[in-house]
Amino acid sequence: MSEHAAQEHGGLTRAEIEEFWDSWLDGNREAERTGDWRILAEWYAEDASYGWMYHPDEHFMAVGRDQIRDWAIGIEMDGLDGWHYDYQVTMIDERKSMIVGFWKQRSGITDDETGREYEILGIGGSWFGVERQTSGADEGKIKIAWQRDWFDMPSTAHTFMEIINSGKAPEPLLKRMKVAGHGVPGHYHHKDLPSPVWPPPVERGDYITQAPGQGPGDAPKGAS
Repeated sequence: MSEHAAQEHGGLTRAEIEEFWDSWLDGNREAERTGDWRILAEWYAEDASYGWMYHPDEHFMAVGRDQIRDWAIGIEMDGLDGWHYDYQVTMIDERKSMIVGFWKQRSGITDDETGREYEILGIGGSWFGVERQTSGADEGKIKIAWQRDWFDMPSTAHTFMEIINSGKAPEPLLKRMKVAGHGVPGHYHHKDLPSPVWPPPVERGDYITQAPGQGPGDAPKGAS
């Protein structure tokens, strides 16, 4: 789709998405510099959702800009001063207005034995849907409509324990490690999630690109 056609249909051009993404990266750098991730709330739509999984029956989900500010990039990020989440690769699909960013989680705390930062191993990333807002105070602006993260939880626990055992864990980080369990704002049992694990447009099947697979008892077409 040409840029002109995309604009006529209310879609986003690749140039627009790239400009938005560059501003998002700038915002991340500023949040890392100041230690205040709440500034990123303005990149989200008023009704956006943002979630990830801790384990199969403990999921995090924030719905709405206020919950994202207060919970997702507030409570969940408190105590992680000095941590940085460097994007390694970005994939943009302008036809679906989606972005996938792959990042590393590094602590800013150095291992005396290796001279390297403690890092959460495994691949982490964020999957975004972006939309042009059609009403309200943000009308005409591009915002994140939904975000879903993934990361290696066993590796996260392992790295946190390494930092504790090194004696270098600051008190705010020790407090952050206690932010777990269903009593914490935004932590849900799977059945109680206010927004689905798969983003709503994907959950609905808006982007199905292949026929459903055959069940164990389904005979191939044409079989007698």
